[in-house]
Amino acid sequence: MPLYLPKTYRAKLGPETTEQAIKMLKDTFQTLLSEELCLRRVTAPLFVLSGTGINDDLNGSERAVTFPIKDLDNRKAEVVHSLAKWKRMKLGEYDIAPGYGLYTDMNAIRADEELDNIHSIYVDQWDWERTIREEDRNLKFLKSIVKKIYHIIREVEQKTYRTFSHITPILPEEITFIHSEALLQAYPHLSPKERENEAAKKYGAIFIIGIGSTLSNGEKHDGRAPDYDDWSSETENGYKGLNGDIIFWNPILESAYEISSMGIRVNKIALKRQLEITGSENREKLLFHQALLNDKIPLSIGGGIGQSRLCMFFLRCAHIGEVQSSIWPETMIEECRKNGIFLK
Repeated sequence: MPLYLPKTYRAKLGPETTEQAIKMLKDTFQTLLSEELCLRRVTAPLFVLSGTGINDDLNGSERAVTFPIKDLDNRKAEVVHSLAKWKRMKLGEYDIAPGYGLYTDMNAIRADEELDNIHSIYVDQWDWERTIREEDRNLKFLKSIVKKIYHIIREVEQKTYRTFSHITPILPEEITFIHSEALLQAYPHLSPKERENEAAKKYGAIFIIGIGSTLSNGEKHDGRAPDYDDWSSETENGYKGLNGDIIFWNPILESAYEISSMGIRVNKIALKRQLEITGSENREKLLFHQALLNDKIPLSIGGGIGQSRLCMFFLRCAHIGEVQSSIWPETMIEECRKNGIFLK
């Protein structure tokens, strides 16, 4: 989206207090996430070897930042986009039982991001993954995990209010679930982002199910890589997908605001089907894909939760550059400054 400049914007906190608030929010959230989902913390890699299939493609087209490693005969490594596949392999290495999992404090570079109020080339998120059983691969289980995460977010919002009483809570008590196909039927003449805006504004907090599969109009709500989330398995009412996005209505930006992308991960059947749908069968030979196809890694559910996105939302900031350090175009820095938005 283009840079949005709210009228009469004023930051809720000063620079030093903002830094203290960021630490409080991050410490509180990851502690609650670990306790609620039974996750242990692990250390994340900043980069992985190219050609292994471990790095994530996100929507399938982003370029990774790469560099040669001298002591590995200049073999290339690439900075991670996210850690969906890496986390799942760790579940297997650590032999983590169903109902338990891991999370990591992930930092990434996404050089192809289009920079605006909520997108940065620097990404910081909590990447989490939890082992599940075959019988957990259904919408009911997916929704139960989404509700737990949403409950944590509301707890942190309440703590923000108790600490800074002029930042009042705005999230509804419950999150609303809606399938991407149902959203299309509700707003057939709008684009996917416009449909998100309408639903988020109406409900306050939504989880859009089935992102990545082709809808009845022949288009996708949004892209997803074929080898981590399961977006193709049939569920109910003819719908497909065991994944989705947590999205809030952001009153500062007056738009839908994605907080998390998550889902039940592909099993062998879904992986083969999605590789075929996307014409990516050649990936079957890669390290991660071979491990999955040969039952070397467990079934799982997982996702990423944006750290700066959450802090920006809780503190009612207008730009993600108010809560993280990154690189911005000079024109953006100047336009923001003129409108009371000071980027780090």
